[in-house]
Amino acid sequence: MTRTTRLARRRRCAALAVTTALLGTGAVLNAPPATASPATASPAAAVAAGATVVAEKWLDARTVDLTVASPAVGASLPVRVVLPTGYAAQPDRTWPVLYLLQGAHDDYTSWTRETDVVDFLAGQDVITVMPSSGPTGIPTDWWNYGSAGAPDYETFQVDELMGLLQQKYRAGTKRAVAGVSTGGYGALAFAARHPGTFTAAASYSGILDTTAFGMPTVLNAIVAREQLLPLTLWGSPLLNRDNWNRHNPSAQAAGLKGTSLYISQGSGLASGDFDNLEGAVLEGALWSQAHRFTERLDALGIPAQVHFYNGGAHAWPYWRQEFKASWPMLAAGLGLS
Repeated sequence: MTRTTRLARRRRCAALAVTTALLGTGAVLNAPPATASPATASPAAAVAAGATVVAEKWLDARTVDLTVASPAVGASLPVRVVLPTGYAAQPDRTWPVLYLLQGAHDDYTSWTRETDVVDFLAGQDVITVMPSSGPTGIPTDWWNYGSAGAPDYETFQVDELMGLLQQKYRAGTKRAVAGVSTGGYGALAFAARHPGTFTAAASYSGILDTTAFGMPTVLNAIVAREQLLPLTLWGSPLLNRDNWNRHNPSAQAAGLKGTSLYISQGSGLASGDFDNLEGAVLEGALWSQAHRFTERLDALGIPAQVHFYNGGAHAWPYWRQEFKASWPMLAAGLGLS
């Protein structure tokens, strides 16, 4: 069995597990968002002081895989970096940064494996970064029963990694973020919890209201799929509700003011993609919460470019299209012509 086949089978199993959890709850994703104050971002360079690049592996002239020792996560993590075409010829220049975040049960290679992003961005003056979000693909600071050593992928990606890119790879201060599925959650959560840190953010089929009815079950199913205890994420959705709200893009939506936004979501259930029935069901399960999230933005007076489409599935063929549709918005946020 090839690696691609194994990954495809794993993603199908993951989608089925989450879908089963959704159906078991009878989830109707229509709970109103809670409110909470957005978190304040820490300066990247200061937080990155203890993070180090311990290995580089060049895949071609523009693509390098880094291994980063992260104090925030307590482990060494892989990061794929794609440099702009003119990087070597302009040694005194700094470059804006585009983060591309993985989905659940995938890894940091997903964007280059499943899309033509390397070629598509070849003529763009941007450093593209694809960091690991851990086995679940949820880029967050884990609760882990209140343990001081709980892994913090959010600090790793937002602060430590950016600090290293600025110190060693001539990254500028302007950055945008986009992601699929749980990476879509991460894109909007990062932008909301760290106001002003990202000029633009895009979510493709993301989980955008983590406390909506049924969503804690979905997230806990993702965690359980990796043989981790469900409450290690943010604690109990009831007893630790404040912590869930602090990590909820909908609850933190006020922090998105001033950030250019792109949000896409398919209805799924009417999809003609019969080869991916589980993905179609999962996509449909996220439909209502995506609508409620954009309604929350409207209530706050926060503009967003929104694409709700009929059918579709929770899968890369749709996300590839959505990334390219969102690119003009991301490019404008990065200051690219």
